[in-house]
Amino acid sequence: MFPEYRELITKLKTTDHHFTRLFDKHNELDQKIKNMENHVAPGTHEEIENLKKEKLHLKDQLYAILKKASAA
Repeated sequence: MFPEYRELITKLKTTDHHFTRLFDKHNELDQKIKNMENHVAPGTHEEIENLKKEKLHLKDQLYAILKKASAA
């Protein structure tokens, strides 16, 4: 996710607790979705879609933080 911001992500993960929480939650949701899609964990199509929407919302928030930090 966002390879062009790899260095900034590493920096923010050590200095910005809010960014770190969002980043970790995004990764947690990503794994949960993969597990549901691969039938490792139970989940309906609707639950998976809702998790994907939540994950996308987190990604948008992360991107906004990255854009702001890179402009500073």
